[in-house]
Amino acid sequence: MTLSTPADAQHTAATTKKNITRLIVATSVGNALEWYDISVYAYFAVYLSKAFFPAHDPTTSLLLTFGSFGLSFLIRPIGGIVLGAYADRHGRKASLMLSIVLMTLGTLVLALMPTYQTIGVLAPIAVMLARLVQGFSAGGEFGSSTAFLVEHMPERRGFVASWQFASQGVSGLLGAGFGALLTSLMSPEDLQSWGWRLPFLFGVLIGPVGIYIRNHVDDATPPPAAGNQDSPVKEVFARQMLPTILAIGALAVSTAVNYLIVYMPTYVVKTLNLAPSVGFIAAFAAQTAVALLAPIAGLVSDKIGRTTHMILFALLLLVSIFPAFLLLTGRPTPTIILIGVLWLGVLKSLYYGPLAALMSELFPAATRATGLGLSYNIGVTLFGGMGPAIMTWMGGFAPIGELAPGYYLTGVCLLSLGALFTIRRLRLA
Repeated sequence: MTLSTPADAQHTAATTKKNITRLIVATSVGNALEWYDISVYAYFAVYLSKAFFPAHDPTTSLLLTFGSFGLSFLIRPIGGIVLGAYADRHGRKASLMLSIVLMTLGTLVLALMPTYQTIGVLAPIAVMLARLVQGFSAGGEFGSSTAFLVEHMPERRGFVASWQFASQGVSGLLGAGFGALLTSLMSPEDLQSWGWRLPFLFGVLIGPVGIYIRNHVDDATPPPAAGNQDSPVKEVFARQMLPTILAIGALAVSTAVNYLIVYMPTYVVKTLNLAPSVGFIAAFAAQTAVALLAPIAGLVSDKIGRTTHMILFALLLLVSIFPAFLLLTGRPTPTIILIGVLWLGVLKSLYYGPLAALMSELFPAATRATGLGLSYNIGVTLFGGMGPAIMTWMGGFAPIGELAPGYYLTGVCLLSLGALFTIRRLRLA
Protein backbone atom coordinates (compact mmCIF):
# COMPACT_ATOMS: atom_id res chain seq x y z
CA MET A 1 0.00 0.00 0.00
CA THR A 2 1.32 3.42 -0.95
CA LEU A 3 0.90 6.13 1.67
CA SER A 4 0.29 9.70 0.62
CA THR A 5 2.67 12.35 1.95
CA PRO A 6 2.32 16.11 2.52
CA ALA A 7 4.37 16.59 -0.64
CA ASP A 8 1.87 14.46 -2.58
CA ALA A 9 -1.01 16.55 -1.23
CA GLN A 10 0.75 19.76 -2.22
CA HIS A 11 1.43 18.38 -5.68
CA THR A 12 -2.24 17.39 -6.08
CA ALA A 13 -3.41 20.83 -4.93
CA ALA A 14 -1.00 22.52 -7.34
CA THR A 15 -2.19 20.30 -10.19
CA THR A 16 -5.83 21.04 -9.36
CA LYS A 17 -5.12 24.77 -9.27
CA LYS A 18 -3.30 24.52 -12.61
CA ASN A 19 -6.25 22.66 -14.14
CA ILE A 20 -8.73 25.24 -12.84
CA THR A 21 -6.63 28.04 -14.29
CA ARG A 22 -6.41 26.31 -17.67
CA LEU A 23 -10.17 25.72 -17.76
CA ILE A 24 -10.95 29.33 -16.84
CA VAL A 25 -8.52 30.70 -19.43
CA ALA A 26 -9.80 28.35 -22.14
CA THR A 27 -13.39 29.47 -21.69
CA SER A 28 -12.75 33.10 -20.82
CA VAL A 29 -10.55 33.89 -23.80
CA GLY A 30 -13.40 33.36 -26.27
CA ASN A 31 -15.82 35.27 -24.10
CA ALA A 32 -13.25 38.05 -23.81
CA LEU A 33 -12.82 38.21 -27.60
CA GLU A 34 -16.58 38.42 -28.06
CA TRP A 35 -16.96 41.30 -25.62
CA TYR A 36 -13.77 43.02 -26.71
CA ASP A 37 -15.14 43.31 -30.23
CA ILE A 38 -18.52 44.48 -28.93
CA SER A 39 -16.98 47.12 -26.70
CA VAL A 40 -14.57 48.39 -29.36
CA TYR A 41 -17.39 48.71 -31.89
CA ALA A 42 -19.46 50.74 -29.45
CA TYR A 43 -16.55 52.79 -28.08
CA PHE A 44 -15.50 53.83 -31.58
CA ALA A 45 -19.05 54.25 -32.91
CA VAL A 46 -18.51 57.95 -33.69
CA TYR A 47 -15.61 57.06 -36.02
CA LEU A 48 -17.28 53.99 -37.52
CA SER A 49 -20.39 56.01 -38.32
CA LYS A 50 -18.35 58.40 -40.47
CA ALA A 51 -16.36 55.60 -42.11
CA PHE A 52 -19.20 53.25 -43.02
CA PHE A 53 -22.54 55.04 -42.50
CA PRO A 54 -22.12 58.63 -43.72
CA ALA A 55 -25.20 60.86 -43.61
CA HIS A 56 -25.93 64.59 -43.68
CA ASP A 57 -27.20 64.42 -40.10
CA PRO A 58 -24.59 63.14 -37.59
CA THR A 59 -27.33 61.75 -35.34
CA THR A 60 -28.78 59.73 -38.22
CA SER A 61 -25.31 58.40 -39.04
CA LEU A 62 -24.79 57.39 -35.42
CA LEU A 63 -28.21 55.75 -35.24
CA LEU A 64 -27.36 53.67 -38.33
CA THR A 65 -24.11 52.59 -36.66
CA PHE A 66 -25.85 51.58 -33.43
CA GLY A 67 -28.62 50.02 -35.52
CA SER A 68 -26.08 47.67 -37.10
CA PHE A 69 -24.70 47.12 -33.59
CA GLY A 70 -28.18 46.05 -32.48
CA LEU A 71 -28.81 44.07 -35.69
CA SER A 72 -26.04 41.64 -34.84
CA PHE A 73 -27.84 40.91 -31.58
CA LEU A 74 -31.01 39.87 -33.37
CA ILE A 75 -29.26 36.78 -34.68
CA ARG A 76 -27.70 35.94 -31.32
CA PRO A 77 -30.70 33.92 -30.06
CA ILE A 78 -30.45 31.83 -33.23
CA GLY A 79 -26.76 31.28 -32.58
CA GLY A 80 -27.57 30.44 -28.96
CA ILE A 81 -30.11 27.81 -30.02
CA VAL A 82 -28.05 26.28 -32.85
CA LEU A 83 -24.66 26.23 -31.13
CA GLY A 84 -26.19 25.49 -27.74
CA ALA A 85 -28.00 22.45 -29.10
CA TYR A 86 -24.78 21.46 -30.88
CA ALA A 87 -22.97 21.64 -27.52
CA ASP A 88 -25.66 19.57 -25.78
CA ARG A 89 -25.50 16.96 -28.54
CA HIS A 90 -21.79 16.84 -29.44
CA GLY A 91 -19.99 18.29 -26.42
CA ARG A 92 -19.08 21.73 -25.11
CA LYS A 93 -15.60 21.75 -26.63
CA ALA A 94 -16.84 21.25 -30.20
CA SER A 95 -19.18 24.23 -29.92
CA LEU A 96 -16.54 26.41 -28.26
CA MET A 97 -14.06 25.78 -31.08
CA LEU A 98 -16.59 26.68 -33.75
CA SER A 99 -17.71 29.89 -32.05
CA ILE A 100 -14.23 31.32 -31.56
CA VAL A 101 -13.25 30.65 -35.19
CA LEU A 102 -16.34 32.48 -36.47
CA MET A 103 -15.78 35.39 -34.08
CA THR A 104 -12.17 35.81 -35.21
CA LEU A 105 -13.18 35.85 -38.88
CA GLY A 106 -15.80 38.53 -38.24
CA THR A 107 -13.30 40.72 -36.39
CA LEU A 108 -10.80 40.35 -39.24
CA VAL A 109 -13.38 41.55 -41.77
CA LEU A 110 -14.16 44.65 -39.69
CA ALA A 111 -10.48 45.45 -39.24
CA LEU A 112 -9.72 45.34 -42.97
CA MET A 113 -12.99 46.59 -44.50
CA PRO A 114 -12.58 49.54 -46.96
CA THR A 115 -14.67 52.62 -46.11
CA TYR A 116 -17.85 53.90 -47.74
CA GLN A 117 -15.77 56.47 -49.62
CA THR A 118 -13.76 53.67 -51.24
CA ILE A 119 -16.35 51.00 -52.15
CA GLY A 120 -19.66 52.78 -51.58
CA VAL A 121 -22.72 50.94 -50.30
CA LEU A 122 -20.84 47.61 -50.20
CA ALA A 123 -19.01 48.87 -47.09
CA PRO A 124 -22.02 49.13 -44.74
CA ILE A 125 -23.49 45.91 -46.19
CA ALA A 126 -20.25 44.01 -45.53
CA VAL A 127 -19.97 45.48 -42.03
CA MET A 128 -23.49 44.33 -41.21
CA LEU A 129 -22.77 40.84 -42.58
CA ALA A 130 -19.62 40.62 -40.47
CA ARG A 131 -21.60 41.73 -37.42
CA LEU A 132 -24.19 39.02 -38.15
CA VAL A 133 -21.47 36.33 -38.27
CA GLN A 134 -20.10 37.63 -34.98
CA GLY A 135 -23.56 37.77 -33.47
CA PHE A 136 -24.25 34.16 -34.43
CA SER A 137 -20.95 32.93 -32.98
CA ALA A 138 -21.30 35.03 -29.83
CA GLY A 139 -24.78 33.58 -29.40
CA GLY A 140 -23.34 30.13 -28.79
CA GLU A 141 -20.39 31.25 -26.70
CA PHE A 142 -21.96 31.96 -23.31
CA GLY A 143 -24.13 28.86 -23.01
CA SER A 144 -21.41 26.42 -24.03
CA SER A 145 -18.62 28.03 -22.01
CA THR A 146 -20.72 28.46 -18.85
CA ALA A 147 -21.92 24.83 -19.02
CA PHE A 148 -18.32 23.76 -19.57
CA LEU A 149 -17.12 25.59 -16.44
CA VAL A 150 -19.88 24.65 -13.98
CA GLU A 151 -19.76 20.98 -15.00
CA HIS A 152 -16.05 20.82 -14.24
CA MET A 153 -16.47 22.39 -10.78
CA PRO A 154 -20.08 22.03 -9.56
CA GLU A 155 -19.06 22.70 -5.94
CA ARG A 156 -17.66 26.15 -6.87
CA ARG A 157 -20.08 27.22 -9.57
CA GLY A 158 -20.34 30.82 -8.42
CA PHE A 159 -16.59 31.39 -8.49
CA VAL A 160 -15.68 29.63 -11.75
CA ALA A 161 -18.71 30.93 -13.67
CA SER A 162 -18.03 34.49 -12.49
CA TRP A 163 -14.97 34.53 -14.75
CA GLN A 164 -17.36 34.68 -17.68
CA PHE A 165 -18.13 38.24 -16.62
CA ALA A 166 -14.68 39.07 -15.24
CA SER A 167 -13.32 38.32 -18.71
CA GLN A 168 -15.89 40.73 -20.13
CA GLY A 169 -14.51 43.35 -17.76
CA VAL A 170 -10.97 42.66 -18.96
CA SER A 171 -12.02 42.93 -22.61
CA GLY A 172 -14.00 46.10 -21.94
CA LEU A 173 -11.00 47.46 -20.06
CA LEU A 174 -8.79 46.78 -23.08
CA GLY A 175 -11.29 48.43 -25.42
CA ALA A 176 -11.64 51.52 -23.22
CA GLY A 177 -7.87 51.59 -22.77
CA PHE A 178 -7.38 51.67 -26.52
CA GLY A 179 -9.93 54.47 -26.74
CA ALA A 180 -8.29 56.57 -24.03
CA LEU A 181 -4.81 55.98 -25.49
CA LEU A 182 -5.67 56.63 -29.13
CA THR A 183 -7.81 59.72 -28.48
CA SER A 184 -4.97 61.14 -26.37
CA LEU A 185 -2.08 60.38 -28.74
CA MET A 186 -3.61 60.69 -32.21
CA SER A 187 -5.11 63.63 -34.02
CA PRO A 188 -8.86 63.38 -34.76
CA GLU A 189 -8.03 63.21 -38.48
CA ASP A 190 -5.63 60.26 -38.13
CA LEU A 191 -7.97 58.48 -35.74
CA GLN A 192 -10.82 58.83 -38.22
CA SER A 193 -8.65 57.87 -41.18
CA TRP A 194 -6.99 54.70 -39.86
CA GLY A 195 -6.46 54.76 -36.10
CA TRP A 196 -9.82 53.15 -35.27
CA ARG A 197 -8.66 49.97 -37.06
CA LEU A 198 -5.85 49.31 -34.54
CA PRO A 199 -8.06 47.91 -31.73
CA PHE A 200 -9.81 45.57 -34.19
CA LEU A 201 -6.47 44.30 -35.49
CA PHE A 202 -5.42 43.60 -31.91
CA GLY A 203 -8.63 41.61 -31.45
CA VAL A 204 -7.73 39.43 -34.43
CA LEU A 205 -4.54 38.38 -32.62
CA ILE A 206 -6.53 37.00 -29.67
CA GLY A 207 -8.36 34.46 -31.83
CA PRO A 208 -5.50 32.04 -32.64
CA VAL A 209 -4.41 32.04 -28.99
CA GLY A 210 -7.92 31.07 -27.90
CA ILE A 211 -8.19 28.37 -30.56
CA TYR A 212 -4.91 26.81 -29.43
CA ILE A 213 -5.86 26.83 -25.73
CA ARG A 214 -9.36 25.44 -26.29
CA ASN A 215 -7.99 22.62 -28.39
CA HIS A 216 -6.12 21.34 -25.31
CA VAL A 217 -9.03 20.95 -22.87
CA ASP A 218 -11.68 18.23 -22.61
CA ASP A 219 -15.33 18.12 -21.62
CA ALA A 220 -16.20 17.20 -18.03
CA THR A 221 -18.76 14.66 -19.22
CA PRO A 222 -19.08 12.95 -22.61
CA PRO A 223 -21.90 14.04 -24.93
CA PRO A 224 -25.03 11.87 -24.80
CA ALA A 225 -25.35 8.90 -27.10
CA ALA A 226 -27.42 9.53 -30.21
CA GLY A 227 -31.11 8.85 -29.74
CA ASN A 228 -31.00 8.88 -25.93
CA GLN A 229 -32.96 12.11 -25.51
CA ASP A 230 -35.32 14.51 -27.21
CA SER A 231 -33.94 17.48 -29.07
CA PRO A 232 -32.55 20.00 -26.52
CA VAL A 233 -34.34 22.80 -28.36
CA LYS A 234 -37.67 20.97 -28.21
CA GLU A 235 -37.15 20.23 -24.52
CA VAL A 236 -36.44 23.86 -23.66
CA PHE A 237 -39.40 25.25 -25.60
CA ALA A 238 -41.81 22.57 -24.42
CA ARG A 239 -40.94 22.28 -20.72
CA GLN A 240 -38.46 24.94 -19.64
CA MET A 241 -39.89 28.28 -20.73
CA LEU A 242 -40.42 29.55 -17.16
CA PRO A 243 -36.72 29.12 -16.26
CA THR A 244 -35.83 30.73 -19.59
CA ILE A 245 -38.01 33.79 -18.92
CA LEU A 246 -36.70 34.14 -15.36
CA ALA A 247 -33.09 33.86 -16.58
CA ILE A 248 -33.76 36.64 -19.08
CA GLY A 249 -35.24 38.80 -16.33
CA ALA A 250 -32.32 38.23 -13.96
CA LEU A 251 -29.88 39.14 -16.72
CA ALA A 252 -31.69 42.31 -17.83
CA VAL A 253 -30.25 44.95 -15.50
CA SER A 254 -26.68 43.66 -15.64
CA THR A 255 -26.54 43.72 -19.43
CA ALA A 256 -28.28 47.12 -19.54
CA VAL A 257 -25.68 48.66 -17.20
CA ASN A 258 -22.91 46.97 -19.16
CA TYR A 259 -24.04 48.56 -22.39
CA LEU A 260 -24.49 51.90 -20.67
CA ILE A 261 -20.79 51.76 -19.80
CA VAL A 262 -20.00 50.84 -23.40
CA TYR A 263 -22.25 53.73 -24.55
CA MET A 264 -20.59 56.24 -22.20
CA PRO A 265 -17.94 57.62 -24.63
CA THR A 266 -20.69 58.40 -27.13
CA TYR A 267 -22.95 59.87 -24.40
CA VAL A 268 -20.13 62.11 -23.17
CA VAL A 269 -19.45 63.50 -26.65
CA LYS A 270 -22.98 63.76 -28.07
CA THR A 271 -24.98 64.68 -24.95
CA LEU A 272 -22.56 66.28 -22.47
CA ASN A 273 -20.31 67.91 -25.12
CA LEU A 274 -17.05 66.84 -23.48
CA ALA A 275 -13.86 65.32 -24.86
CA PRO A 276 -14.14 61.61 -25.81
CA SER A 277 -11.19 60.74 -23.53
CA VAL A 278 -13.41 61.57 -20.50
CA GLY A 279 -15.87 58.82 -21.43
CA PHE A 280 -13.13 56.32 -22.19
CA ILE A 281 -11.41 56.89 -18.84
CA ALA A 282 -14.72 56.49 -16.96
CA ALA A 283 -15.50 53.29 -18.89
CA PHE A 284 -11.97 52.02 -18.21
CA ALA A 285 -12.46 52.49 -14.47
CA ALA A 286 -15.85 50.73 -14.51
CA GLN A 287 -14.53 47.78 -16.49
CA THR A 288 -11.61 47.47 -14.08
CA ALA A 289 -14.16 47.07 -11.28
CA VAL A 290 -15.90 44.29 -13.24
CA ALA A 291 -12.65 42.41 -13.82
CA LEU A 292 -11.64 42.61 -10.15
CA LEU A 293 -14.93 42.29 -8.29
CA ALA A 294 -16.96 39.74 -10.28
CA PRO A 295 -14.92 36.71 -9.05
CA ILE A 296 -15.18 37.95 -5.45
CA ALA A 297 -18.96 38.25 -5.81
CA GLY A 298 -19.15 34.75 -7.30
CA LEU A 299 -17.11 33.36 -4.42
CA VAL A 300 -19.36 35.05 -1.84
CA SER A 301 -22.48 33.69 -3.56
CA ASP A 302 -21.14 30.14 -3.15
CA LYS A 303 -21.38 30.74 0.61
CA ILE A 304 -24.54 32.86 1.11
CA GLY A 305 -26.66 31.96 -1.94
CA ARG A 306 -27.17 33.56 -5.34
CA THR A 307 -30.51 35.31 -4.91
CA THR A 308 -29.70 36.79 -1.48
CA HIS A 309 -26.55 38.35 -2.87
CA MET A 310 -28.05 39.56 -6.15
CA ILE A 311 -31.24 41.06 -4.67
CA LEU A 312 -29.13 43.20 -2.32
CA PHE A 313 -27.08 44.72 -5.13
CA ALA A 314 -30.06 45.08 -7.46
CA LEU A 315 -31.73 47.22 -4.76
CA LEU A 316 -28.57 49.31 -4.40
CA LEU A 317 -28.54 49.79 -8.17
CA LEU A 318 -32.18 50.85 -8.15
CA VAL A 319 -31.63 53.62 -5.60
CA SER A 320 -28.36 54.74 -7.25
CA ILE A 321 -29.38 55.13 -10.89
CA PHE A 322 -31.24 58.45 -10.87
CA PRO A 323 -28.96 60.22 -8.37
CA ALA A 324 -25.98 59.19 -10.51
CA PHE A 325 -27.50 60.62 -13.70
CA LEU A 326 -28.74 63.77 -12.01
CA LEU A 327 -25.17 64.29 -10.89
CA LEU A 328 -23.76 63.50 -14.34
CA THR A 329 -26.07 65.92 -16.14
CA GLY A 330 -26.12 68.59 -13.45
CA ARG A 331 -22.35 68.79 -12.97
CA PRO A 332 -20.75 67.13 -16.02
CA THR A 333 -17.10 67.47 -15.00
CA PRO A 334 -14.57 64.71 -15.72
CA THR A 335 -14.26 63.89 -12.00
CA ILE A 336 -18.02 63.62 -11.47
CA ILE A 337 -18.42 61.44 -14.57
CA LEU A 338 -15.60 59.16 -13.39
CA ILE A 339 -17.13 58.76 -9.90
CA GLY A 340 -20.69 58.21 -11.16
CA VAL A 341 -19.80 55.64 -13.81
CA LEU A 342 -17.35 53.85 -11.48
CA TRP A 343 -20.04 53.53 -8.79
CA LEU A 344 -22.49 52.00 -11.26
CA GLY A 345 -19.69 49.71 -12.47
CA VAL A 346 -18.95 48.53 -8.93
CA LEU A 347 -22.61 47.71 -8.22
CA LYS A 348 -22.98 45.99 -11.57
CA SER A 349 -19.86 43.90 -10.90
CA LEU A 350 -21.15 42.70 -7.54
CA TYR A 351 -24.54 41.84 -9.08
CA TYR A 352 -22.92 40.27 -12.14
CA GLY A 353 -20.58 37.82 -10.39
CA PRO A 354 -23.12 35.11 -9.39
CA LEU A 355 -25.35 35.57 -12.45
CA ALA A 356 -23.84 32.90 -14.72
CA ALA A 357 -24.03 30.30 -11.95
CA LEU A 358 -27.63 31.28 -11.13
CA MET A 359 -28.67 30.92 -14.77
CA SER A 360 -26.89 27.56 -15.12
CA GLU A 361 -28.74 26.20 -12.07
CA LEU A 362 -32.10 26.90 -13.72
CA PHE A 363 -31.47 24.22 -16.39
CA PRO A 364 -30.60 20.49 -16.22
CA ALA A 365 -27.33 19.30 -17.76
CA ALA A 366 -29.02 17.75 -20.81
CA THR A 367 -30.32 21.14 -22.02
CA ARG A 368 -28.04 23.51 -20.10
CA ALA A 369 -26.11 24.94 -23.05
CA THR A 370 -29.31 25.40 -25.08
CA GLY A 371 -31.24 27.00 -22.22
CA LEU A 372 -28.36 29.28 -21.28
CA GLY A 373 -27.71 30.26 -24.88
CA LEU A 374 -31.35 31.07 -25.58
CA SER A 375 -32.04 33.04 -22.38
CA TYR A 376 -28.73 34.87 -22.34
CA ASN A 377 -28.94 36.02 -25.94
CA ILE A 378 -32.57 37.08 -25.82
CA GLY A 379 -31.77 39.10 -22.69
CA VAL A 380 -28.66 40.68 -24.15
CA THR A 381 -30.50 41.50 -27.39
CA LEU A 382 -33.53 43.07 -25.73
CA PHE A 383 -31.87 44.95 -22.89
CA GLY A 384 -28.27 45.34 -23.99
CA GLY A 385 -27.67 45.29 -27.73
CA MET A 386 -30.57 47.61 -28.49
CA GLY A 387 -29.84 49.73 -25.41
CA PRO A 388 -27.55 52.34 -27.04
CA ALA A 389 -30.00 52.88 -29.91
CA ILE A 390 -32.96 53.11 -27.49
CA MET A 391 -31.14 55.59 -25.26
CA THR A 392 -30.12 57.69 -28.28
CA TRP A 393 -33.75 57.68 -29.46
CA MET A 394 -35.15 58.48 -26.00
CA GLY A 395 -32.69 61.34 -25.65
CA GLY A 396 -34.41 63.13 -28.53
CA PHE A 397 -37.57 63.71 -26.46
CA ALA A 398 -37.53 67.01 -24.61
CA PRO A 399 -39.01 65.82 -21.28
CA ILE A 400 -36.42 63.04 -21.05
CA GLY A 401 -33.33 64.45 -22.76
CA GLU A 402 -30.10 63.88 -20.88
CA LEU A 403 -31.78 61.59 -18.33
CA ALA A 404 -32.78 58.96 -20.93
CA PRO A 405 -30.28 56.35 -19.62
CA GLY A 406 -31.61 56.84 -16.07
CA TYR A 407 -35.23 56.18 -17.07
CA TYR A 408 -34.19 53.16 -19.13
CA LEU A 409 -32.10 51.56 -16.38
CA THR A 410 -34.69 52.11 -13.65
CA GLY A 411 -37.34 50.20 -15.58
CA VAL A 412 -34.97 47.35 -16.38
CA CYS A 413 -33.78 47.14 -12.75
CA LEU A 414 -37.37 46.68 -11.52
CA LEU A 415 -37.80 43.85 -14.02
CA SER A 416 -34.70 42.04 -12.74
CA LEU A 417 -35.79 42.38 -9.13
CA GLY A 418 -39.14 40.78 -10.02
CA ALA A 419 -37.34 37.84 -11.66
CA LEU A 420 -35.02 37.33 -8.69
CA PHE A 421 -37.84 37.35 -6.13
CA THR A 422 -39.74 34.82 -8.27
CA ILE A 423 -36.70 32.51 -8.53
CA ARG A 424 -36.27 32.73 -4.77
CA ARG A 425 -39.94 32.10 -4.01
CA LEU A 426 -40.13 29.09 -6.34
CA ARG A 427 -36.74 27.78 -5.11
CA LEU A 428 -35.55 27.22 -8.65
CA ALA A 429 -31.90 27.98 -7.91
